[in-house]
Amino acid sequence: MDQADSAAPRTTKGALDAAYPRPTIPAQPREGRGELRDQPPTARSRGTAPEVRGEAPGHTDTPSEAPVPAPDPCGTPPSVAAEPWRYDPWAVVAEPQAAGVSARRRRVVGGAVLVALVAGGVGGGVGAWLQRDGFGRTLNLPQAAAGERPADRVPGSVSWIAARALPGVVTIHVSGSGESGTGTGCVLDKQGHILTNNHVVQPAGQTGSITVTFNGGETARATVVGRDSGYDLAVIKVSGVSGLTPLPLGNSDSVHVGDSVVAIGAPFDLPGTVTTGIISAKERPITAGGKQEGTDISYVDALQTDAAINPGNSGGPLMDSAGRVVGINSAIRSAGGTSGEPGQSGGTQGGSIGLGFAIPVNQARRVAEQLINTGRATHPVIGVTLDMAYTGDGARVNTKGVTPGGPGDKAGLRPGDVIGAVDGVRVHNGQELIVRIRSHRPGDRLRLTIGRDGREQTAALTLGSAGAG
Repeated sequence: MDQADSAAPRTTKGALDAAYPRPTIPAQPREGRGELRDQPPTARSRGTAPEVRGEAPGHTDTPSEAPVPAPDPCGTPPSVAAEPWRYDPWAVVAEPQAAGVSARRRRVVGGAVLVALVAGGVGGGVGAWLQRDGFGRTLNLPQAAAGERPADRVPGSVSWIAARALPGVVTIHVSGSGESGTGTGCVLDKQGHILTNNHVVQPAGQTGSITVTFNGGETARATVVGRDSGYDLAVIKVSGVSGLTPLPLGNSDSVHVGDSVVAIGAPFDLPGTVTTGIISAKERPITAGGKQEGTDISYVDALQTDAAINPGNSGGPLMDSAGRVVGINSAIRSAGGTSGEPGQSGGTQGGSIGLGFAIPVNQARRVAEQLINTGRATHPVIGVTLDMAYTGDGARVNTKGVTPGGPGDKAGLRPGDVIGAVDGVRVHNGQELIVRIRSHRPGDRLRLTIGRDGREQTAALTLGSAGAG
């Protein structure tokens, strides 16, 4: 080393401090922590807070003495605080107060925005998690595709029967003579003939109106072709209507107890209502429609069903599993024990209790053909008058009640005979005997079981014919 250099005076730390005074940053309160940064280490060690005057944040009055900062809770090493020229990521750079928000405040606002974004992301993540199945997988509920259902293609299903039958079922509104009513009808052919119950159209009388509403909503006026109160059947006709869908007719003799059936109609004026059930019984003798003996009483050897039938179902079809009409819904049994016609103002107005009755289609078809062809229907008769007041078991022939030359006379019946069975089926009163007779056609041969003078014998009888009253 050079001698001159070694003799030169050494520069001490105190001389450096005097020659290069340490820069001083104006004191500002540290937002949120009450601390002044960049103060000499000696100020930190005092543990006292500077006196701050004034109300506006970020402004201080001139201190009477050097401000003493509060202890730094972060514990910044004195060596770092003593050398402010080194990089300090937390250092506060003084800016003129008039310039707006300080850099420190901007960092706080930026931090708040960052926290809000993070919170929003967390909330969205929680919401998305709640829509998942608990294992982090997105939950998608299965659903069948739109279109034809398998059951629609299965012959015999209720939906299959309904889809084919509804176009041939109509709702009938009748008014006249101070009465009105609603019923149902079955389209018989493309010429516009419609089969229904007599009690449905009866309120129209001779001057009333009958309106038919088809399944698609179209309406048409109708007129009475013919009606028969003894069978409670009627045929009406609409004109000027095209595209009719006749209902196929089945065979009621082939129906068995327990067979599935579907009833279609307009109960309580709710058109297109479909209900289902079974055949509960066959050859159930019922009478309805009249208050006394005569042509106003309907005698029906009915099919019984538990399919729901209510007022307004009258005249509607009872369909089998092949989609064919096997009966014309006509009556229900009320909770009080009396039968009446659904929709008839004088009949039962209670709801279905699972006891409905339908006219067998074989009988309805024969009457409908006669009404269309001649306007009148014929009834089978045995040529005797019955004692309807008889309280014993069976149907008793009235005194002088045998028509000379009639079917009963030819079969050897006498006044006072008690008819107890028809073709082996027991009858318990005169109404049941009429029902059994009406279930046959004129010309049919029957075997009657007769009680006479305390003895039982049989008689063969061929049914005669009489015009409907």
